[in-house]
Amino acid sequence: MKFTRIVSIITTLLIALSCCKIEKTSSSVPYTIKDGMIRFEVPQRAQGQKSLLGFKTAPMEKVRVGFVGLGMRGPGAVERFTYIEGVEINALCDLYPDRVASAQQILTSKGLPEAASYSGEEGWKELCAREDIDLVYICTPWQNHVEIAVGAMKNGKHVAIEVPAATSLKECWDLVNTAERMQVHCTILENCVYDFFELTALNMAQKGLFGEVLHVEGAYIHNLEPFWDEYQGNWRLDFNQKHRGDVYATHGFGPVCQVLDIHRGDRLDYLVAMDTKSVNGKALVKAKMGKDECANADHTITLIRTANGKMIEIQHNVMTPRPYNRLYQITGTEGFANKYPISGFTFKPENIDSDDVPDHENLNSHRFIPEDAKEALMKKYMHPIHKEVGEIAKKVGGHGGMDFVMDYRLVYCLRNGLPLDMDVYDAAEWSCVGELGAISMFHNSMPVEYPDFTRGEWNKIDGFDFAK
Repeated sequence: MKFTRIVSIITTLLIALSCCKIEKTSSSVPYTIKDGMIRFEVPQRAQGQKSLLGFKTAPMEKVRVGFVGLGMRGPGAVERFTYIEGVEINALCDLYPDRVASAQQILTSKGLPEAASYSGEEGWKELCAREDIDLVYICTPWQNHVEIAVGAMKNGKHVAIEVPAATSLKECWDLVNTAERMQVHCTILENCVYDFFELTALNMAQKGLFGEVLHVEGAYIHNLEPFWDEYQGNWRLDFNQKHRGDVYATHGFGPVCQVLDIHRGDRLDYLVAMDTKSVNGKALVKAKMGKDECANADHTITLIRTANGKMIEIQHNVMTPRPYNRLYQITGTEGFANKYPISGFTFKPENIDSDDVPDHENLNSHRFIPEDAKEALMKKYMHPIHKEVGEIAKKVGGHGGMDFVMDYRLVYCLRNGLPLDMDVYDAAEWSCVGELGAISMFHNSMPVEYPDFTRGEWNKIDGFDFAK
């Protein structure tokens, strides 16, 4: 009887424990839950590391570049660099030798000498060890970004990494810590911050046309159905099949972070994230990979609050048939900007000088300003960077020219010994949102504290700007 009762008690306890079982999601960095929020410990800066806020190096007469990854994005980058003064392309590397040979033809067609060729699984290591390389430009699949970047930085090279720069919080800290220890630049190649609308709207915001900016939105909504087969070895769909959250946030996230002066007077405080179930994604991975589940949702939304009480909304959707959309919205106390699906501005009429726009009497804060007024404002507030290189950028191309502006600015800053437009903290902040959002979703959209990669120095710079 006593034995039966003991068995009954144990069974009851086991049932109770199974009902209140606490599940944990895999995370690249341990976290705790305190006061209803998921928190990550920010590691202390190790001895020998120094902050890279405002970091600059001695001016370079020539920027000697090595390119790693010559598949989808790499050849276009090589082509663009041939138009930029003060550049030497000294090395090319890809997993496949035929891609290297193809990129060599870009150089020879421009009358430039061939670069050193590297290929295979570890060809990048030989490239990074070369003494005639200052900058390693990385265009490989996301999964290889950090290994190559860390290896290059350990060889004393500056690195520029295609988006996202990293795929996990641990990888983000690896970039930050290595760059701080080696005192080299680590920038993220986010082209959308140089888009003509985004850069003009940023200039307007910095001139006060929108008043105090309170809410911003960005997105990557792009039906990739026609493109999945173009990713070598199916790497991109494989990543989406395995990873939940906004895995490709930076096109929408980066430009709005600049509007809000993130880690230059404000910081990302915490986020909450939510997603739909996977329908199209699940069917796609079943058809292409023979797998029954897809971790990444058809649509993901992440909300972020800043220390100064501002709010960011970002969205991700690569699975449903929708028009391309990066959103890009700025909501301020005095005005509004919107790029997709309709490009336009709204202002309080009394805040717009009649000399700035035609049809001044016809302005109404309940609708977009007329097209001729919009064009006049876009011309007046064209960013100085676009005044300098906008026309040649449109001719060279690369997403309408913004790719060229991105590369031009990178070389310009290095040659003039200036801080880069995007630093390693931008790279980390914009790239870790995928894993942070996935953890929030796993815990029923619980808030997740955003790590401060600057380690408390986020307000030492007064506002974002492009170095001149």
